[in-house]
Amino acid sequence: MRDRVRILGLDPGLVHTGWGIIDTDGTRLSYVASGAVHPPKDGDLADRLKALHDGLAGILRQYEPDQAAVEETFLNKNPKSTLKLGHARGVVLLAPALFGLTVAEYSAKSVKQSVVGTGGAAKEQVQMMVKTLLPGCDVRNADAADALAVAICHGHRAATQRKWAGSAAAGYA
Repeated sequence: MRDRVRILGLDPGLVHTGWGIIDTDGTRLSYVASGAVHPPKDGDLADRLKALHDGLAGILRQYEPDQAAVEETFLNKNPKSTLKLGHARGVVLLAPALFGLTVAEYSAKSVKQSVVGTGGAAKEQVQMMVKTLLPGCDVRNADAADALAVAICHGHRAATQRKWAGSAAAGYA
């Protein structure tokens, strides 16, 4: 692949953080790997966050992505849950940054729009389209499917940005 870019998509959570890796070459997408990091449910918050970081660091070392994208967090009705999710999201943003990656952020609505074509798509529709857009992908859980959707969204946006940058450099802008 001459213009291959490897993208890590992340769907933050303190109980389950989904991750998905895709390769892009222009507008062509291909599945690499996916899964979820499951920090222990009990123990101190600091230990759980460390386990999340360590799991993500292992993925970053193994797959060596070029870029990362993270789904933005929505607010829960429970402030305590929102705060805990915010802590996990901080680790999810920090881990790829520590590896020198740029980290893009996308709203759930933007991800659904990019993958399914409508911002109000159901989880099942997102999972079906992820499998359609990434033939041969092995989506084992909803968290991994959501993370792959984030990576696809970023891949589409990045390809469009590269196309526009190329047009501007050629004097078409």
